[in-house]
Amino acid sequence: MDLIKVAEQAFAGESKKLPNFKSGDTITVTYIIRDESKERLQKFRGVCIQRRGSGATETCTVRKISNGVGVERIFPVQSPFIDSIEINKYGKVRRARIFYLRNLTGKKARIKERRVVLEKPAPAEA
Repeated sequence: MDLIKVAEQAFAGESKKLPNFKSGDTITVTYIIRDESKERLQKFRGVCIQRRGSGATETCTVRKISNGVGVERIFPVQSPFIDSIEINKYGKVRRARIFYLRNLTGKKARIKERRVVLEKPAPAEA
């Protein structure tokens, strides 16, 4: 078992600095799509309904409603195809995996907002 961890650490390159998000947060994942010789960025905005795994195998599941149909996508957090992750709204939930959101529609599917104090850098004295 330790051999697997050693191999993961050896192949783990520089990981990007990602924000600290958890389930219930509304996030926008910008990822790179390669079509033959072209590359483009595509954004997927939705609610993170779970984070699982650790290290190189960590994933997060993001759910959104598109044209009245629920769409879920699983993103490997340490993937080189993820350009950036932006937190749009912090959600207040009591569970780590909020699969009950799949059965809710409309106003019942709303998540309360969590108040977060973001650290501001100290002003430079002139």
